[in-house]
Amino acid sequence: MATGGRRPEHGGPPELFYDKTEARKYLRNSRMIDIQTKMAERALELLCLPDDKPCYLLDIGCGTGLSGDYLTDEGHFWVGIDISPAMLDAALDREAQGDLLLGDMGQGIPFKPGSFDGCISISAVQWLCNANKKSDVPAKRLYCFFTSLYSVLVRGARAVLQLYPENSEQLELITTQAIKAGFTGGVVVDYPNSAKAKKFYLCLFSGPSTFLPKGLNEVKDEEVARQSTFMNKRVPYRTARSGVVRNSGAMRKSREWVLEKKERRRRQGKEVRPDTQYTGRKRKPYF
Repeated sequence: MATGGRRPEHGGPPELFYDKTEARKYLRNSRMIDIQTKMAERALELLCLPDDKPCYLLDIGCGTGLSGDYLTDEGHFWVGIDISPAMLDAALDREAQGDLLLGDMGQGIPFKPGSFDGCISISAVQWLCNANKKSDVPAKRLYCFFTSLYSVLVRGARAVLQLYPENSEQLELITTQAIKAGFTGGVVVDYPNSAKAKKFYLCLFSGPSTFLPKGLNEVKDEEVARQSTFMNKRVPYRTARSGVVRNSGAMRKSREWVLEKKERRRRQGKEVRPDTQYTGRKRKPYF
């Protein structure tokens, strides 16, 4: 994410930019934690995974494991890959629940074909568009990344990659290489008319396209106010480990939170199990 008007990828390779100082920001900055968690929530929503079924997911550019925390809270199992040793060390220190791998996504994803039910990535893919040494050719690195990603996904699975493209040419380069690798799909843009809330999600299908989800169009007034509050650091933030306070005030995984989530799914026309006295109760983990 750009800070102070300067894009991080212009400051050198990611393994150097994301040092111990940057890793600490992802652990202590409440606004950064909130944004990362919300983007992971949206990416998982766009994956359209089966309800009430744990999946095995890949998190590319997992960093300190903030997005992985959300996957864990939703009942999924995950593997994270990142190029920064400092970020992965921070993930280990905070006991992130996923398996972690040090690796450069531009050199391919080193897993067996059909290993994962889906993939998410938060704020990482645009780094492949920068050449940090003479041997780095962005188009080739992107193609290597996408072909290996296509391979490690179960056929018909999705990958949702949140990214910050620098311009339309960069976005076209990324999408072109994804299509060459065999993916179908396209770009979903949330809040296209908002300078602060606008987000790009590259939704890719490792099989025939079904439908491309629609982007979110309206930023609710309370969401704008909440983001402003985080910007001014007036409200304390609780991480996913202790319960994240959402717009409604309901704590994650509480009965109230579960009921609100089910009601949102009903409004979206999705099939939802009936509410019972057991709704929202904690269950033992299962495989």
